[in-house]
Amino acid sequence: MAIKPKISAEQRKAVKSQGFLSNNDGVHFSCRVVTENGALNVDQLQNVCDVARKYGNGNVSLTTRLTLEVPGIEFENIENVKEHLAKDGLKSGGTGSRVRPVVPCKGTVCTFGLYDTQKLGTELHEQFYNRYYDVKLPHKFKIGIGGCPNNCIKPSLNDFGLIGQHVPKYDEDMCSGCKKCAVEASCKIGAAKVVDGKLIIDKDKCNNCGLCIDKCHFDAIEGGKEGLKVILGGKWGKLSRPGTPIKGIYSIEEVKEILEKTILLYREQGKTGERFGDMIDRIGFEKIEDEILNGNILERKEEILNADLHLVGGATC
Repeated sequence: MAIKPKISAEQRKAVKSQGFLSNNDGVHFSCRVVTENGALNVDQLQNVCDVARKYGNGNVSLTTRLTLEVPGIEFENIENVKEHLAKDGLKSGGTGSRVRPVVPCKGTVCTFGLYDTQKLGTELHEQFYNRYYDVKLPHKFKIGIGGCPNNCIKPSLNDFGLIGQHVPKYDEDMCSGCKKCAVEASCKIGAAKVVDGKLIIDKDKCNNCGLCIDKCHFDAIEGGKEGLKVILGGKWGKLSRPGTPIKGIYSIEEVKEILEKTILLYREQGKTGERFGDMIDRIGFEKIEDEILNGNILERKEEILNADLHLVGGATC
């Protein structure tokens, strides 16, 4: 029987940064295969299956963040696995104190989806996962893309969460006070109700899901502003924190700028090992929101990216 080479702590650390995590037997590794947007084509799926059959233990695990893991890989086969995945444009990764793989819901094809979540996922993957891959952050930074207020991928439990919005535009003069109101019937959260012969929409309760739009037979409800709600500082784990929404609804291009400002601010002002939500609580949400929406942090982009920050790891939560 061949003697397996001893794997040092330094070697384990090096391959972990490449997306290969130690298995509990202390000998084998799981390869974390990154998806750009939570979807793979059939050739990519076959590639992962071939890797599992040839180099792993024949199994493929699904992670909670829409990546795949192939367990049972021997240390000496790690480079072979990387080369095999690359044949179909796949990479391992998704670990460390950096921007993590983007997680979009299936809003692209979902009947409730308010925008193309997978297209946006691909764009953010390229702009902030790939291009920022070597940028060290205080801790992991997770991005969640939700297509509607159903919140299937829990955007509010990500460091940066997005929720699709379609604001109903209500013309009260067009309301006929129907005894059986189609708008009221379509509202799943009870924000729309007929009171004293008139439809009332509780704006504090309305979550802008858009289900009521065009339901009125007299055109009292039409589509208003469409865009994305941004939530900052959410996390789940040992110490959870619900994210805090910033005011306003934003276009996709505006969201990309807000996200870049957020990452830069986190790198600049976060303490090593500190999650973004903890930084928000330490500094104050109002200050963070003002800096992201109104500050000039993009003017300091190169200075922030080139600064020697967060060179020593160590998570505080």
